[in-house]
Amino acid sequence: MEYREVGKTGKHASIIGLGCEHLDGKPYEQVKETIDAALEFGVNLMDVFMPGTEVRENIAKALGSKRDQVMLQGHIGSTNVNMQYDISRDMPVVKQYFEELLRVFGYIDFGMMFFIDSEQDYKNVFETDFVTYVERLKQQGDIRHIGFSSHNPETAMKVIETGVPEMMMFSINPAFDMLSSKASIFDCLDNGFQAGAYNGIDPKRAELYKLCTQKQVGITVMKTFGGGKLLSPEHTPYSRPMTSQQCVHYALSRPAVASVLTGCKTRAEMKDTMSYLSASDSDRDYTWIYNEVHSAFDGNCVYCGHCQPCPSEIDIAAVNKYLDIARLDKEAIPPSIRSHYQSLSHGGDECIACGSCESRCPFGVPIIKNMIEADSLLG
Repeated sequence: MEYREVGKTGKHASIIGLGCEHLDGKPYEQVKETIDAALEFGVNLMDVFMPGTEVRENIAKALGSKRDQVMLQGHIGSTNVNMQYDISRDMPVVKQYFEELLRVFGYIDFGMMFFIDSEQDYKNVFETDFVTYVERLKQQGDIRHIGFSSHNPETAMKVIETGVPEMMMFSINPAFDMLSSKASIFDCLDNGFQAGAYNGIDPKRAELYKLCTQKQVGITVMKTFGGGKLLSPEHTPYSRPMTSQQCVHYALSRPAVASVLTGCKTRAEMKDTMSYLSASDSDRDYTWIYNEVHSAFDGNCVYCGHCQPCPSEIDIAAVNKYLDIARLDKEAIPPSIRSHYQSLSHGGDECIACGSCESRCPFGVPIIKNMIEADSLLG
């Protein structure tokens, strides 16, 4: 295993960490098998954003006396409502869930302000008692460092400029980096992406990585595989799927990145992910994606936003994003995907089938059909 410093925290994280979301709902024996495998491979960073008590206690039990050998990312504001992941800024609720996390693990290495994506998210954290609570947690030693999670580069930069966080968890993969940041990371590919040419990542994302380097804010990476879409022959936006080694290498090649957190849920998956460490340069090479032609995206939503505006005010790109992830395994849709879909102001059920979006879509996506399917799976 290789280790990198997490910004200016003084802590060094394994370049491959474990995102524990997919251990939620699994029996203790499976949790222990996965945690043991991670420790054997030298993993020392794990993310435990899941608000459920059972999964937290299973992970703590599996770690046992080795708790101090790992660094945990625990999220402040991650809650569990009606058995689904949710976001809260209501301080009694926030304290209830985070103090339960402290009860289970004793302390948290990186206290992450959960899901700051929009201007309203920013205000709900930095213009309320939320940030005061977070800073108090650090003063008390309950958390060792302050971090935050985000998917939006513009909002993330605003958070970093406050000087409060020392690190952040951000969604990074080649597809996301080629998306415009004007709406959200999933909205559209950079307009400079042409058939047979690649003109660089989205300027705001490039600016974010530069800012993190300048401010010594370390990055841990989520959504390395695009919810599995980049690895799937059926769902990849490219002519062929990427490999896990290529996705991991891409993320690790971004400035300020310390660790890539992968969602393994078995020893076999952990072993497969760790194949990156012994992979050759050719196995890790992801540059072929930059030579993909436009036709590779036909029929696939690339979240470009050309379908907007919608007369029903549906965020079509966001609905398609959650639908694409749900389609990967319709029998085991992550609770977080349902939660994010249901938090949208307007869902697929509000589609009036006017067809204006499909007439503007440059990739021939069956949007009306997708709206119906999305609400059937996620509504």
